[in-house]
Amino acid sequence: MNPAFGEALIERLPALRRYALSLARRSDQADDLLQITVERALTAADSYDPAARLDPWLFRIMRNAFIDTTRRQRTRGTEVDVFDTPEALPTDTQPAIEARLMLRTTAAAMTDLPPDQQEVLILVCVQELSYAEAAEVLDIPRGTVMSRLSRARLALAARLGIK
Repeated sequence: MNPAFGEALIERLPALRRYALSLARRSDQADDLLQITVERALTAADSYDPAARLDPWLFRIMRNAFIDTTRRQRTRGTEVDVFDTPEALPTDTQPAIEARLMLRTTAAAMTDLPPDQQEVLILVCVQELSYAEAAEVLDIPRGTVMSRLSRARLALAARLGIK
C-alpha cells in the first residue's frame, strides 16, 4: 500500500464518520460501519485510481457496506441495545441551545424524507460532494441527483416551516 493513500484515508476519517452517522443513526453502529469501510478501502487500495477523487470512492464503499449490514440485520430480527438512553442536554448558552434544537428538528425532519432523498441531501449538503460525485456514489444519473435534491430541499423547508 502506498503511504500517501494511508495518509489521505486518515484525513477523510471525520467526513466518513459523519456519513456513517447519517446512515446508521447510532454512534456504535456508525463506528462499526467506519471500521468496515476502512478495512475494505485498505484491502482494495490497489484498485483505487489515484487520478480520481478519493471521497466518492470511499463513500461508495461505505454505502455498500451499510447496505450489506442492513440486509444482514434483517435476517437477524429485532435487536435491542440495553444501553440506549436519551442524551442529557448539558447546561449551555441560549444560542447554542437554539442551534442544537434547530439541528435536532432538522435531523428529525430529514428522517421523514424518502431514503433516496435523504442520501442525496446528506452527500451534497453535508458531505459537500458535487452532483457528479454524488451520482457516482449512488450509481444514478446526475440529473436524478439534482431532482432528488430539489425535492428534498423543498420537503425539508416545508416541514421546518421555512418557506
